[in-house]
Amino acid sequence: MAEAYFPVGPGLGMEENFLSLDDILMSQEKLPGRAESALPRLAVLMGQGAGSDNFWLLSFLQGSKLEIPLWLAKGLHDSKRRIISVELPKIFREAWRTVFSADANVVDLHKMGPYYYGFGSQLLNFENPENPEIAQTILQTFIARFRRIMDSSQNAYNEDTSALVARLDELERALFQVGQKGLNDFQCWEKGQASQITASSLVQNYGKRKLAEVDG
Repeated sequence: MAEAYFPVGPGLGMEENFLSLDDILMSQEKLPGRAESALPRLAVLMGQGAGSDNFWLLSFLQGSKLEIPLWLAKGLHDSKRRIISVELPKIFREAWRTVFSADANVVDLHKMGPYYYGFGSQLLNFENPENPEIAQTILQTFIARFRRIMDSSQNAYNEDTSALVARLDELERALFQVGQKGLNDFQCWEKGQASQITASSLVQNYGKRKLAEVDG
């Protein structure tokens, strides 16, 4: 049976793939910030002031603190016009970067933010003097956690893996599934249950045409 939906992978680095469900969900993650100028009627987009005709209830005044989704923050951020300023979420601040440097494996990434790597990479789009440290922490965190994730995926055959993936972010869960698929495919091959390799229909049709030409 053919799949009704073929998953589209997320974008790489600072780029987003707008056909990826993971990237769409990731872009909804909230960023703390502040309005550097008045933002008329923006509150409606934030789900605030619904049903009100009061202009001020529908607007953010200059200096207002904000919690805005990533997609909106990227659209409003302009270093020249100073519409909004963006602050770092706590998991990307110095205190947490120290924790990651000490032992990245102890952190529950799914609880802190299910799109840690993708969201962190998107933060590099905003001008922040801490960007080099953020990028380095994201890279080193991935390196530190990668081996344990793949080891776990290769040593969990026909068992409940919910506890193993509970603390992983969405990218890490995808890697775990890749490891699981490799393990299951290997076990099937070892037991002689692997699918038989057959010639594609294109090759078969080509062979039939060649035979027809010879017979003709």
